[in-house]
Amino acid sequence: MTATPTVDVTLQVNGERHELPGLDSRTTLLEALRDHLGLTGTKKGCGLGMCGACTVLADGRRINSCLALAALYDGKEITTIEGLAPGGEDDLDPLQQAFIDHDGFQCGFCTAGQIMSATGLMREGHTQSADEIREFMSGNLCRCGAYSNIVAAIAQVAGTPMEPEPAARTRTGA
Repeated sequence: MTATPTVDVTLQVNGERHELPGLDSRTTLLEALRDHLGLTGTKKGCGLGMCGACTVLADGRRINSCLALAALYDGKEITTIEGLAPGGEDDLDPLQQAFIDHDGFQCGFCTAGQIMSATGLMREGHTQSADEIREFMSGNLCRCGAYSNIVAAIAQVAGTPMEPEPAARTRTGA
């Protein structure tokens, strides 16, 4: 039986340098963050890059950390949900506060990935309309269906005017 190859990886996470010597070369960035660095805000949802729960920023760009090998991010700047509010709970990022203000979460499982993806899309400039926000957030799933609240939170921070929601349809006749 052959030994699994290992690598020495240095990750810059939320402004701090973390050395991970002898890391299994198959370790994903998600596993490195959660299991080796104790940063559990980033969630494992599907493990296939389809739900967005594991979204982090790598050098300012949105990535699914469940699909990224940690070794490929050696020396890159990684930002997780824990890095958005460096002052802790009393010093929330404006987007985190907007999610609270607009009830942009229900169970909370997808919230970190939603906020990280929203942070990335705002930096990318994809906030010209609610439709554009919806399109560029489409890789992040919410099982609870808080999508309209999530879009409202992002629009608030981005200064995007929101179109009124269509009136609820009522069932008439039999």
